Parts: sequence; structure tokens; C-alpha cells
Amino acid sequence: MHLSSSEFRLKDAEERFRDAIHDLERHHADADPGSDCQCDHIDHSCIAHALGNLCQSFLLSYGVRVGIGIFLRAFKLARSQSYSSILDLKQLVSEKDLIVREEACRIGLLFGGFTGSYHALRCFLRKFRKKETPLNPILAGSIAGLSILALDDSSRRRTLALYLAARLAQCAYNSAKSKNKFHLWGSHWGHGDSLLFSLSCAQVMYAFVMRPDTLPKAYHDFILKTGPVAEPVFKAVRDSCRGFPIDVLSLSAYLSNKKGFESTSLVDNPSIIPCSIIHPDTPSCFIHNGTAATKTFRKTFPLYFSLTFVPSVVLHLQKFLKSPASIFWHAFNGAVRSTIFLSAFVGIFQALICLHRKVAVTDHKLVYWIAGGISALSVLLEKKAKRGELALYVLPRAGDSLWYILINRRLFPDIRNAEVLLFCVSMGGIMYYLEKEPETMASFLRGLLRRFLASRISNVSSPPRNNLSYTYLQSLGAIERSSSDAILDKNDS
Repeated sequence: MHLSSSEFRLKDAEERFRDAIHDLERHHADADPGSDCQCDHIDHSCIAHALGNLCQSFLLSYGVRVGIGIFLRAFKLARSQSYSSILDLKQLVSEKDLIVREEACRIGLLFGGFTGSYHALRCFLRKFRKKETPLNPILAGSIAGLSILALDDSSRRRTLALYLAARLAQCAYNSAKSKNKFHLWGSHWGHGDSLLFSLSCAQVMYAFVMRPDTLPKAYHDFILKTGPVAEPVFKAVRDSCRGFPIDVLSLSAYLSNKKGFESTSLVDNPSIIPCSIIHPDTPSCFIHNGTAATKTFRKTFPLYFSLTFVPSVVLHLQKFLKSPASIFWHAFNGAVRSTIFLSAFVGIFQALICLHRKVAVTDHKLVYWIAGGISALSVLLEKKAKRGELALYVLPRAGDSLWYILINRRLFPDIRNAEVLLFCVSMGGIMYYLEKEPETMASFLRGLLRRFLASRISNVSSPPRNNLSYTYLQSLGAIERSSSDAILDKNDS
């Protein structure tokens, strides 16, 4: 579905007007502190309200994770040319082949636990403090952030905490910039998000090649499976860059079944690992890089399609039921574009490594940092709106790696469970901006949080505040829905 420029301007104006009404209501609440002390769930008790939101958020997040697992399993069965097995539930969703139950439950407890405890704490703080101040969402969000303990993997907790810390920094910066208090030099650049993504990828690819121990194992394994170079080769590259003797025996064992490779070309202390070892199956660097990009597309398309399609169905079920073909096509289009971007990234990175070996006789670890940064420019193939999301997705991984490196070099203290504290602080700040300054938050994150936090046990028959602004917002929502329906009908015809 493509909107015209006038429709985009109308939608943007409606969004700004809606935010202005929310601002007026917040200012009115600040002028009358006692007006917001009453909870807005008038048809349900505070406990029922919190438990209802907990259950709904748990089921949503659990369904998303299980759905992604089922889609990936279906793609795996289809790739093995066993199309009929997709209809066999024993092969599609058996515990032996689809182990997502524990992980899905933990993710459900994370989101559901945060949502339920946040609503419960907000009600408690309203009644206990007898006033509504910015401290209330900060305290509620920080304490509810302890739900991250549902994840038993500290590296996953740290990655999530760093991601939300980056989001909090984004909100704080946007708030300061909107108030003319502070702004970074170059913040007006049209490709600042691409630059941030490039710097983050440079650190991640350097860590992947030279310091794999500083990346989460699952993330490291994903990059390794996506790329065309095997782990024994990367180990040889690391030893060569550091001036250590390479493990000739393990490298020879890996290369022994490769066609046309001569083990006599291996030496203990090479100044650089040649292309004949990096891609022993293909003598041509050009063919190797093209093949690497093609294989990456085939490997990652099922994952990207699952990550795009499943959340759209689970989180927006009514829209999917109304126009399934449109949702499917939108997810397919986005998955193809994202997979092309990632395939280009892999192809460019491999090409730069091969090019370096054509012009240099010694290796250096900085080469992989630079290659990662240049390869990341493939993000320009993605939509502009998605580049910032990708940058803030990779940034925590880069920060995670840098965190480990600084700790290992004793430049940063190793604080136990520091990621839990960081997550709690970040969620406290994010919930403040969600309630008090939502315009400073990225629309994707704001919509996702409201989807989980603004759910209700059932449809409330009467609005909590039946005033003019509330009536207008309801009318505006109806107008938006009718406008989008008309656009869909026009596109379908």
C-alpha cells in the first residue's frame, strides 16, 4: 500500500494534533494534581486490571515466539523438498524438532511480568502518594524492570539492557533538542543513522574476527553460519594478525577434503592468510563473493520473513483478517529487501578481505574494523525509516563487545548483574518519556509499548474521561480507520 504525499501530510498533521491534545491534558493534570489520582480502569479493580494485562501481554509475546519458531521449521522442511511434511504436525511442531517452549515462556514472563507489575505499581503509587508526578512512571518502570530476571542468559539480558539504554539516550536527546537545550554537531545530516550503523558494524565485525569471546554466542553463531568462511580459518587469521603460530594440524584437517588444495602451502607463521585458504573451494575471488551473497540470501530469507510476518499477524490480527493478502505482500516485500541488504553486506565484506590480500603482504586487525564499516553502507538499500532501527539494533551488540574488551583490559569494573540494574534504570526512563513526552520516542517503539501496556481486559463501555478532547480522539481514530479502508479498497481495485 503506497500513500500519496498529501495523505502522508494529513496523517502527520493528525498525529501532531493528537500529541498536542495529550500535551494539553498533561498540562491540565499538572495544574490540578488531584485530578489524575484516580485510576482510569473504572470497570475493574486494580488487581484485575494488572492481571488482565499480564495475561494478554504474556499470550502475545508467547504467540510471537512460537509462531516464528513454527515458520522457521516450515521453511526448513520445505527446503529439504519435503513439502508434504509441512502438513504433518508431528514433524512441524514436535518437541524434538521445535524446542521453543521454555524460551517462549521466558519471553512471555518478561513482557507479561513487566506489563502486569507496571500497571499494579502505577495504581499503588497513585493511591499511596495521592498525586501524579513524573516520579510515578519512573519508579514503576524501574521496579517492573526486574522482570528481566525471567531470562536466564546474562548475555541476552545485557544485550536487551544496552538496546533500551540506547533508546533512552535517543529519547533524552530528542527531548533536549526539541527544547533547544542541546544538540549534536551533524545531527541534521540525512544519513546520520547510516553512519551510526556503520560504526556499530565496524566494532561488531572486528569483534567477530578478532575477539569472538566478546559477542553473545548465539549472535556469533548467526554471523558464522551466515558467512561463507569456516571457524578454523578465522582462528588462523586471528593467530596470524597477533603474530602467533597457526594451528597447522586443525587447519589441515579442515582443508583436507577441499578439492585442489595442497597442504604443502601451509606454514607455521604466515604474514597473511591467503585467499586460497579463505575460500579453498573456489579459486576465483569474484565467484566466491557472488556465491557468498547468494547463499546468504537463501539462508536468511526464512528468518527475515518470519520476523516480519508473524508479529504482523499476532499483534495486528484484525488487520490481517481484514486484508491478509496485503499484510502478506507487505511482509514479503520487506523480507526481500532486508535479505538483499544483508546479502550485499556479506558480499562486500568478503570482497574487501580478498582485495586486501591482493594489494598487501601482511595482515592487520584494523582491516576487519574498516571492512565492517564499509560493508555496512549496504544499509542504504533499506528503507530510510528502518535504518535507524537497524542502527539501534546493532549498537547494543557493539557496546556489549566493547564492554567485555574494557573489562578484560581492566579499564571498566566487572559489576555482577550490572545488566539488570541498567535495564531497570532504562525502563524507568523510557516509561517516563512514554507517558510524559511520547513525541521524543521512535514511533516503532512507542507503538510496541502501547500495544502491550494499553491493552484492556475487555472493551470499556464508557470512557474514563468523557471530555471534548477524548471525543475528538475517538472520532479521529474512526476517520483514520475509514481513510485507510478507502485506500486499501482503491489499491485492491
